[in-house]
Amino acid sequence: MQQDPRVRILSAAGPIFAEKGFEGATVREICRAAGVNGASINYYFGDKENLYVETVRLARQMRAAEVPMPDMAPDLPAEDRLRLFTRTMLRRMIGAPETSWQSRLMMREVVQPSRACRQMVEEYIRPEFNQLLRILDELLPDDVPRHVRQQIGFSLVGQCLFYRVARGVVSMLITPDEASESYTIERLAEHITGLVLASLGQAPPVGSNHAQESLQEAV
Repeated sequence: MQQDPRVRILSAAGPIFAEKGFEGATVREICRAAGVNGASINYYFGDKENLYVETVRLARQMRAAEVPMPDMAPDLPAEDRLRLFTRTMLRRMIGAPETSWQSRLMMREVVQPSRACRQMVEEYIRPEFNQLLRILDELLPDDVPRHVRQQIGFSLVGQCLFYRVARGVVSMLITPDEASESYTIERLAEHITGLVLASLGQAPPVGSNHAQESLQEAV
């Protein structure tokens, strides 16, 4: 059965937008890659910008489906929920191949936000960031200002994002043995979670004997 033209257009547009960005991609090359005529984009999406917005939405939906946020039981300790949240972020950011058009397109939007990024924030990023804030609420005193809670959340996400953005540089700074032993998703999740918990006074200082024992148990 022949694929629906709208789906074919989105499937063709994804890799092209990821490689060239909104400005660099042309309607003509997207239509050629999709095997549709030049009027199809206007017919199905209205214009190129709406096609771009829908392509970013598809990329986000595909990554979320591949690595969904796990169900977290209400009675699960906040420390464990924070660890699960961090591990999921890392799986989404560095678990996919660098050639994944979905990851590359979403990274473009993070670096150079457009209308598509605002939609991605409202539909996808904000709900999960609020989930992170709720976890932090259980770990922080009630009198900690909201902006400080947000900044702690941004710090955690930023550490995860670093290993995606600087993946190439990190690989130059560490040996292959170090990468396979100490820079797995599990190890990085434990390190980042431990660092955040230690900064909140909820875990021993990173590097202490107790902290190392806890890391071994978790991994």
